[in-house]
Amino acid sequence: MTNIPATPPGAKTAPYRFEHLGQTFEDPYAWLQDKSDPEVIAYLEAENAYARAALRHTEPLQEQLYQEMRGRIQEDDSSVPVQHGDYLYYWQIRADQQYRVFYRRRGAAGASEQLLVDENALAEGKAYCRVAFLVPSPDNALVAYAVDTTGSWVFDLYIQDMATGATVAGPIPNTAWTVAWASDSRTLLYTLFDAAHRPYKVARHTVGPAEANDVLIYHEPDEAFSLLVERTRSGAYLLITARSHSATEVRYIPAGEPTAQPRVIEPRRPWVEYYATHHGDHFLIYTNDAAENFRLVETPVSEPGLANWRPILPHREDILIEGLDAFRDYLVVYERKAGLKQIRVSDPDGLSNVRNVAFPEQAYTFSVVASAIDVNPEFDAQALRFEYSSLITPDSTIDYGLATGAWNVRKQKEIPSGYDSMAYTSERIHAVAPDGARVPISLVYRKGLRRDSSHPCLLYGYGAYGYSTEPAFDSRRLSLLDRGFVFAIGHVRGGSELGRRWYEQGRLQHKQNSFDDFIACAEHLIAQGYTSPDRLAIQGGSAGGLLVSAVVNQRPELFAAVVAMVPFTNVITAMLDPELPLTVPEYEQWGNPEDPKAFATMLAYSPYENVRPTAYPSMYVKAGLNDLQVPFWDPAKWVAKLRALRTDDRPLLLVTNMGAGHSGASGRYDHLREDAQAYAFMIDELGAGGRL
Repeated sequence: MTNIPATPPGAKTAPYRFEHLGQTFEDPYAWLQDKSDPEVIAYLEAENAYARAALRHTEPLQEQLYQEMRGRIQEDDSSVPVQHGDYLYYWQIRADQQYRVFYRRRGAAGASEQLLVDENALAEGKAYCRVAFLVPSPDNALVAYAVDTTGSWVFDLYIQDMATGATVAGPIPNTAWTVAWASDSRTLLYTLFDAAHRPYKVARHTVGPAEANDVLIYHEPDEAFSLLVERTRSGAYLLITARSHSATEVRYIPAGEPTAQPRVIEPRRPWVEYYATHHGDHFLIYTNDAAENFRLVETPVSEPGLANWRPILPHREDILIEGLDAFRDYLVVYERKAGLKQIRVSDPDGLSNVRNVAFPEQAYTFSVVASAIDVNPEFDAQALRFEYSSLITPDSTIDYGLATGAWNVRKQKEIPSGYDSMAYTSERIHAVAPDGARVPISLVYRKGLRRDSSHPCLLYGYGAYGYSTEPAFDSRRLSLLDRGFVFAIGHVRGGSELGRRWYEQGRLQHKQNSFDDFIACAEHLIAQGYTSPDRLAIQGGSAGGLLVSAVVNQRPELFAAVVAMVPFTNVITAMLDPELPLTVPEYEQWGNPEDPKAFATMLAYSPYENVRPTAYPSMYVKAGLNDLQVPFWDPAKWVAKLRALRTDDRPLLLVTNMGAGHSGASGRYDHLREDAQAYAFMIDELGAGGRL
């Protein structure tokens, strides 16, 4: 086996020392933060070589898992076409292709198709490639699209002429993930990143022979706020939303007057969020102003300030409003009740002909979030499109009749190698946290499971930013279930599964609740006989990586294995450096370290600072060299400190993708290879190699 990397991190230089709030700290692994240092790159490569050697005995299992996972994807695949004016937009992917090819056609299925963007061609010679969005102009003459070729989630923006295929603008570098077309179909608003990876400027680009330099529309000076732009579905307005983790402010521009000065709907106020869309002569707004779980109001476009907000839906203690879509004849409100998402449909006034979408299972999820192509662009639509799934039901594209309630399954993902949903069971149980909170746990496993504590189990969690972890289908997971695994999701505080309060109780000074909840989930699964400590693995990524790395410090004996994907472990290092991407906006999530109480809270749980001399579970840690959300050095330093202090000799592996960022490999087959390696590690460590 390849030796553990020979250069002990920390031996290169004297420990970095710093003071904060009267305390002195040492960081012997700070040198790993210099990406330009050849010794850092050499160290990461040595860690990769060590991980490959440590996992060499699992390579046959990795290959088996990869073939299983690949056998469950439709190699020749396509999306359900989306209507945009007279055209249908969609993507296709062919067998042995890593990436999508985007097309459009006019009208019915027999029409000839026009190639728009080929991700495979864009990816040639690159380790990573992703088209983030593809947005046609209102007249369908132009299309704007954004490409990331590093994995850093920083994009080059292009505009293509549909008639000629010529690129008429771009690459415009350093752009963020939102754009909005004006009514003239020649003017495009887009957002730009600052050095801290914050969308902080909105610029205006005009296509044509008299094209001038792009014009700055708005600059957001507050480092806590990021910008996004959008065109309302009505086509009447362009919206610029400034948002932090606790407040928002929306500006609007008539889409027919793109050079007009943006006007503010309502000035920002601390801890008040509002989000707007448009219908008729009103803006429709959902807000947490005097409403913890948000309420719905309307306000006239002519005078949209708070004084004119008229209630439509009041605040409800048991229902959280999560989103809003306005169509010409319908208003759709996305809500969450008792942990489950639901859809409320009404007339545009929000009060007449109210009905809820009836879902076919007791536990499920859905999404209207687009993957590159917006799924509901048409204001006149009579059907709402969403992606539906559950822990046992594969992803299904649904067109829901807004007038009739008809449930039209346009497509369900096929499992070519075969799948019988009746072979699996899903359920929801609850753990009790130390403070008495009931924490939901979603479970799936093969039928016939006996609760005799003998089963391998993977417990997954996230618990941050108010993002809820949904009970969604994942065909890769079948490779675990078919080897006897129980798969569990701990819906811990920090998400919004049980309303806004569930989120607020898992951030800032309450962050320890997230960790207590996750530990309670693990203990409950053990107590109920689903698994045992020597057969329990935990997994989380990014802020979920913070979750699993914190609990493994607090209760290392409770787990057998940990899979930490791009884990945020250096909380103190990150939050003390305002120059790092995302740090200042994160003050409202974790706390401002200049506040002694907030600093003490973070210091008490920060995984890197709390590594201690004890026996730890086996660990598989993933990083991305181009990651701007969780820099590669964060998990690298954590692993280095674990190597120095732990008292066990269990596997401790750091795997860094040297050509990607936060989301790992972009090619679909490459991504499956990464997944197969992590799964093989878990299966091997838990002794669960045999299929049922």
